[in-house]
Parts: sequence; C-alpha cells; structure tokens
Amino acid sequence: MFVLVSNYITAIVCLVTAFVIQRIYVKEKNRSTNIKSVQGIQWFSLAIFSWGLGAFLNIVLISIFGFDNQHKIIVSLGVLFSLLNSLFILMSIPSIKHYEKRNLVIRIIERFSNKEVFMIFGGILLMIASVFLISFYGGNQENSSNNVIWLIDIPISLVVAFALLQELNKAFKNRGMQFMYLPTFILFVLIIIAVTHRIFPTENVQNWMNLNSWNTLGIVTALSFKFLFILLFTILLYSWKLLAEKEEQQSEFVKIKERKNKLEKDKETLLIANESHLDTIKHLKSEIQQQKKKYKKLKKSSKVELSDRQKEVLANLGVCGTKKSYTEIAEAMNISVDGFQAHIYQIKKALNVSGSGGKEQLITYAVNNDLLQFATIKCD
Repeated sequence: MFVLVSNYITAIVCLVTAFVIQRIYVKEKNRSTNIKSVQGIQWFSLAIFSWGLGAFLNIVLISIFGFDNQHKIIVSLGVLFSLLNSLFILMSIPSIKHYEKRNLVIRIIERFSNKEVFMIFGGILLMIASVFLISFYGGNQENSSNNVIWLIDIPISLVVAFALLQELNKAFKNRGMQFMYLPTFILFVLIIIAVTHRIFPTENVQNWMNLNSWNTLGIVTALSFKFLFILLFTILLYSWKLLAEKEEQQSEFVKIKERKNKLEKDKETLLIANESHLDTIKHLKSEIQQQKKKYKKLKKSSKVELSDRQKEVLANLGVCGTKKSYTEIAEAMNISVDGFQAHIYQIKKALNVSGSGGKEQLITYAVNNDLLQFATIKCD
C-alpha cells in the first residue's frame, strides 16, 4: 500500500512539475537568442518527466493488472526509467552556468553530440534487455534476478550523482550561495542510499532489520532525493535567471561607459584640431551630458533594492495606476492614503524619479522590471 501511495505522489508531483518547467523552457526559448543557454531546462523537465511516467506505469501495472511491485517487468521498467533519468540529467548538467573547470564526466559528454550520447545509452539499454531475458528464463530466484538487473543501473547513477554534486556546488559558489553546499551533499547521500538499497537481497535484510522498515526506508529515501533534486534545480534555475539579468545589465553598463569615454575623447580631439567647430563641440557636450545622466541613473538603478512592501505598492500602481487614483489604490490595499503616498515617496527617492511625470515613470518601471507579479489587487 505504501509503495502505491509513493507512486501516486511521485507521478502527480513529477508530471505537474515537468509540465511547468517545460512551459518555462518554451517561454525562455522564445525570449533568448542563445538556445543552448536554455537547453538544459528542457533536459531537466524530461528528467522529472521520466520519474513521473515511470511511477504512472507502476500504478497501472499494480492497480489494473495486479502485478507485484517486485515483478520482473516492474523492476525492469524501473531500471529503464532510471537510466533515462540519468541520461537527461547528464544532458542538462552542461547548461549549469559557472566559470570553473568542468567535471571529467561532463567534459567527456560535451565532446559528443546529442545523437551520439543517445546511441551510447541505447547500447546500455540493449544490455539491460539481454540481462532481463537471461534472468527471466534462468533458474535464479526472483530477488536475485532483480538485484542483477539493478547492478547495471547503480554505477551509472553514482557517476551521474557525483558529477551533479560537483557541478551544483561550482554553480552555487559562483552565485555566492555557498550555504547550498549542505543540501547538495544531502542530495548526493540520499541518491547513494536509494540506489544501493536496491541491491540488498531482502532475505539477508530480514536477519538484522524489520522488512517493512527496510522497504519504508527505501521509499522515503527515493521520494526525498527526487523532491530535493527538484528543489535544488528550481533554486538554480531562479538564480540563473537573476544572474543572466544582472550580466545583461552589466553589459549595457559597460557599453554606455565605453560610449561615454569615446565621446569625451572625440570632444578633446575636436577642441584641439579645430576651434571653429563650436557647434559640433556643443552637440557633443550635450550628448556627453545625456550619457552621463543615463550612466549615473543606470548605475544607481542597478543598486536599487526595494522592500517587499515597496514592490507590492509599485506593482499595484503598475496594475491600476492608469485607471485609479492613489486614494482608490490605497483603499483597495486597506492602507491609509498617507501611508501609500509615503511608500510612493520612498520608491521615487530610491529610483531617482522626479518631475510631473513621476507616476507614469513608476508605472513604466514596474512593467519593465516584471514587478506586476507582486500585485495584490485587481483593477476591473
């Protein structure tokens, strides 16, 4: 019963998560000019999907066809989907962004095309099919045959787990998130426990541990590492997006700075070469001043950190600012007008917004910086 419940949980969580991540991949693919930079999101969704599909098939075979959870077909399907999961994880790891040396396994994988990697795993799956046929028609006991089948998957799973541990730690280090080392190590330990749990014959386990407790340990460990895996990759995906946005902003910052320096040099050259070009020099001075203001504004806005309450106020203004007054928005948020205007004042100060068009500037900023997701009111 516990096995069936765990299959239901795995199927629901993994299939829903895979669908959501696939939608994220499609959205990022349409937005990004570099498809390779977001390709790992798709492989990650397929890795999660393989877990969910395997659990769903187990539910069908156990509930509808009455198979035992230790039946050779179920075990063989488990090995198949475990290998597919390992393949998709390997394909997703090269997309984990960091600036340190890659793990040896990942460097080898990067030398092959996607087609070649699939061919290699296809050969491994062929070996599994051969072992399954031998164990099915042989005279070995059921558990012994199952253990032989799992022995093919375990080395691959351990290699993938170790490569994943190293790459995750390097990525989190580059993002200044060294506190994530512990969760990644726990993930590695859970994977080791989960994969090695499969090779111990149950008749030997009964000598030193209750069989129900042993089976519960395996199920809980398997569920735990799957959910932790999803959590870590979700955190990594979110931090990757923030890093990409920061790098894009820094790139724009550098371009503006280079442009400013070039304009200053052009101005000096023109002043020395020909005093008669006063109109041109005046134009360049004006352009330099505009670039300086843009440079200062971008430099200052890149350091802006709004509080959660300020993000909420700015988001609500972005949603309803063109249709409602400050008073109406404040009433919808159940706060006083003075409190709302105090927040607006602090936000304007933080964003260096002033002038008669301050409200429109705040609305534009909220829309351009994806702050509408923090809105708590609707504007009908």
